[in-house]
Amino acid sequence: MDSGAPMNRRTALKRAGVLAVALGALEAVGPFSFAPVRVGASIVPSDIQFDISAFLPVPPQNYGSDVQFQMPPVHTVFLTAALERTPTQADQAEMNRALGVLEHYYPWGAAHLVTFVAYGLPYFGRLPGSLVARHMPRLASDAHRYVLEEARPGPTDVSPANPGISKFRYNVNVRIERNDLLFTLRGDDPGILSDVLAWFAGSGRLRGRAVASPAWDGLIRFTSSRHMFAQMGMPKAVARQHHLPYADFIQHQSPMWMGFADQQVNGAGPAPVCTFAGTSAAHLTTATQGDYFDNGSIQHLSHVILDMLQFFDMDNEEKPPGPDGIYTERVQYMFHAPSIAAGHKNPYADGGGPALLPNENRGPHYAERTAQGIGTVGRQRRMGHLSCLQRTSRAADGTPLHIRMDGPGFDAMDVPGGVNQPKLQFTIFVPSAEFFRTLRSSQASLDLQDKYGVAVEDNGLERFLTATRRQNFLIPPRRHRAFPLTELT
Repeated sequence: MDSGAPMNRRTALKRAGVLAVALGALEAVGPFSFAPVRVGASIVPSDIQFDISAFLPVPPQNYGSDVQFQMPPVHTVFLTAALERTPTQADQAEMNRALGVLEHYYPWGAAHLVTFVAYGLPYFGRLPGSLVARHMPRLASDAHRYVLEEARPGPTDVSPANPGISKFRYNVNVRIERNDLLFTLRGDDPGILSDVLAWFAGSGRLRGRAVASPAWDGLIRFTSSRHMFAQMGMPKAVARQHHLPYADFIQHQSPMWMGFADQQVNGAGPAPVCTFAGTSAAHLTTATQGDYFDNGSIQHLSHVILDMLQFFDMDNEEKPPGPDGIYTERVQYMFHAPSIAAGHKNPYADGGGPALLPNENRGPHYAERTAQGIGTVGRQRRMGHLSCLQRTSRAADGTPLHIRMDGPGFDAMDVPGGVNQPKLQFTIFVPSAEFFRTLRSSQASLDLQDKYGVAVEDNGLERFLTATRRQNFLIPPRRHRAFPLTELT
């Protein structure tokens, strides 16, 4: 495939500023990835933009374990953007043209390109309030509140709102961003994503052909670009390439920095249950099928620095891991207490044990049980990350009410000193902003920590994570993905 003229791409991205950040990350990490063989993919995109299950035709794999995993597109680029003015119907038509051109040159699907477009509160603030009020879904539990509300600092985020919270190494205040748009670009081939970034930046070329770039001058200003990768073994390969001091301790099969696989088939709900219209399992909003935003959802985006030295209980880059960094401890931080796997004789080398462990649903009350020391070794009071999430993450019948689309990153964004560090690029699709706020509170479980005297170092993953940016977006149905409601103004 001829993916365009490299000099044109370079020149365009140099002019585009922040888009070049994602290009650099793609070029740095791309050589460690490979394109999975995907055959038999659907060619008709769903009206639910983020429902791409039919476009991942590689059947779920177990990779030698008893758990099924569905690996997503290998590369993802998040582009946030601000509007310079209120879009017109002509701008809406141009957005539709640009998205249609992408799908003409790069067929929809993980093997080529998947594109989502979502919109933040500032976008809806540009529209007539009465129009937004007429079409924006509201909470079923409180009809005075919209499904889209701005993100707040999480309970363990560093923020003036949390004066008692600090982090050991990356003590960075979280920023609640105010972007109008979020583009999510996904695909297995980093060259395709680079080509699209350059086209957005004005290269005028797509897949080696002359194609007019989007006419966005004076309308859209990109504010950040972030790269995420997800493939078995990539974190360890990147760590070794950059001589990271914990490279030998990352499990060779893991697609995540922290050594476990997060892409389990049973860990996410079916896409319809995450929409405003919902399903029989759960319907959390006033939306019904046929409404303007029926198949829409809330997309939360955050950017998280990982303290991998602390995760492996390393005082500094020269010190070996300590006792809190052994495999059985890390398993309890990530999943449940007590440890769900014993690990190998050497608790550090190659992760100290398997990466592919079951994402078991132990119900909404399990975290409180272990916080009291019930069922733990020596009645130690502790909680696992997964136990805490399951307090509020599922419907009454056990169906997950979210689709998480998180994965590793490796960049310098927001890092003190400007040095590349492992990241968690996190996005999730949920039925309402309030649902995510509750889910994030459950993840922290500070109420149980305080009630039962759980030590901070025995409460999941919170101390290893520094969220530096957060924002909520509304991701509309595909049929309204180009500047929604503009045609009604």
